[in-house]
Amino acid sequence: MDFSLMQRLAAEFIGTALLIMLGNGAVANVDLKGTKGYGSDWMLIAVGYGCGVMIPAMMFGSISGNHINPAFTIGLALNGMFPWAEVVPYIIAQVLGAMVGQLIVVACYKPYYDQTENTAHVLGTFSTINSVGSKFNGFVNEFFGSFILFLGAIGITKAPFFQDNLGTAHFALGFLVWTLVASLGGPTGPGLNPARDFGPRLVHAMLPLKYKGDSQWSYAWVPVLAPITASIVAIALYKFLFMA
Repeated sequence: MDFSLMQRLAAEFIGTALLIMLGNGAVANVDLKGTKGYGSDWMLIAVGYGCGVMIPAMMFGSISGNHINPAFTIGLALNGMFPWAEVVPYIIAQVLGAMVGQLIVVACYKPYYDQTENTAHVLGTFSTINSVGSKFNGFVNEFFGSFILFLGAIGITKAPFFQDNLGTAHFALGFLVWTLVASLGGPTGPGLNPARDFGPRLVHAMLPLKYKGDSQWSYAWVPVLAPITASIVAIALYKFLFMA
């Protein structure tokens, strides 16, 4: 079945919003004072992000391709696997979806934001930050995490084993993200997705939160540029090795 561009943009918008609600919602549950999950371990966040990718993929993978990530959209386009005319509309839908998803997280957790005095924890429920304040380490972490994500995504969805059952492929993508957050998520969050970081960071900058702190825009280029670069390289490598 063919879907119109508007239908596919709607899928990207909703899918990215779900990613943020489930992923950043898990971070909020762990880091905001007074929640039922306050002080829980990192695996709760890993599960949130893994399901935040898996569930939209299973819902919308056959509609829009479930990019929900500007880096993936750009990487596919640069490698001739996605039309350039649809890149900007996809990215706009993804960023807007991320912003709406974050606004819903804030609405659900507003009383707990108001009693969380740690501004780093507050920002961490929106966007990524490097735990030691290093842009270099942040870039390295985001690049290699994103490289594995996009190499895995293109490999799983293009593998002959999954061609007759994309639902299983989308299920596997959730476990890939879950594992990435658990294994390489410590230094930065991680972002792995420009929309996932940039959209919520905009929301953080605009909202009058009680313990808001700095939005750290000087770091914001890292979780945008590193995933885009990694996507281009990972998809090009897979295409060269296995699709030539």
